[in-house]
Amino acid sequence: MAEHASRHVASLRGGVSQYSSGLGSITSVTAETFPILKNLSIKRLVLAPGTIREPHWHANANELTYCISGTVLVSVLDTGSVVSAFTIEAGQMFHIPSGSLHHIENIGDTEAELIVAFRHELPQDFSLWSGFGAMTDAVLGNTFSTPSSTWASIPRDTTPRYLVARPGDPVIPDGAAFPNPHKFDVESQSAPVSSPVGSAKLAREGFWPSLTNISMYSLRVREDGMREPHWHPVTSEMGYIHAGHARMTILDPDGRLDTYLLEPGDVYFVPASYPHHIEVIGDDDIHFLVFFDQATPADIGYRAAASAYSPEVLAATFSVPLANWPALPFTPEDPLIVAKQNPSDPVA
Repeated sequence: MAEHASRHVASLRGGVSQYSSGLGSITSVTAETFPILKNLSIKRLVLAPGTIREPHWHANANELTYCISGTVLVSVLDTGSVVSAFTIEAGQMFHIPSGSLHHIENIGDTEAELIVAFRHELPQDFSLWSGFGAMTDAVLGNTFSTPSSTWASIPRDTTPRYLVARPGDPVIPDGAAFPNPHKFDVESQSAPVSSPVGSAKLAREGFWPSLTNISMYSLRVREDGMREPHWHPVTSEMGYIHAGHARMTILDPDGRLDTYLLEPGDVYFVPASYPHHIEVIGDDDIHFLVFFDQATPADIGYRAAASAYSPEVLAATFSVPLANWPALPFTPEDPLIVAKQNPSDPVA
């Protein structure tokens, strides 16, 4: 695990271990260990074949999950007794509202890896197992119209189990491969943001109506490209580095600069309206999962910012003679991803 001196960066693969066994693992990065986080946090869930992330719900956070690899079955019980069951494969996503009961089950023959984002810096979980463990035999007997003795021989506890082994083969409901409001195939999307040096596929409200206060961009940038300097009004950003190596610079309100390197497994956080940029370091393209705490994140880039003002205003702002101000291209809409015209600055 790389050591990070920046307060904006942490490692998810080296995060806090909630669970680890032959069934899989759960690691998390929350505000407890990454204090700058606000409104967002993240987990990495790894499931061995035949493993179930036990039925559970989140008391204070919507969930937005991206499947890195494998095939899983997800079931959801929403309010109003609405039940959904659907399959998720690599490059697909699902969304779970706060409080909705759900389970995640590896139905494939290989390991499944999922990146799970939450709309809270300190998400709270309850499991169905611990929920039943909180009630007496008599209470459960009354609930299900059975003798209390029915429950006396069934083990129960209030400590979550997290991952459990499935007995036998998976039971996949008819229609589990059909479209579902909880499900979104982000990587099959024709990229709304595309350039010769990169692209962004957008899991946000305009494309996925189920989202209310969280979204994600699947960002890819070639080694000869760069995410232009920009900021997000009223929107915090949390990114997970799936592939490649990158460098970011963030400007704090007090004038401090924070420049740091990112590698696969890292997580970074940018508070709302903090200017920042992303560039590829090395020969490998980068793939980021970029989560936001709004269903439709806003964006202001440096190119549009410069186009919003006259050369006279900009020359005065930068204290240069008007004749020395460069003729910058007019940009009514930010490109988001730009080609590198110059060599990268040396890596410190």
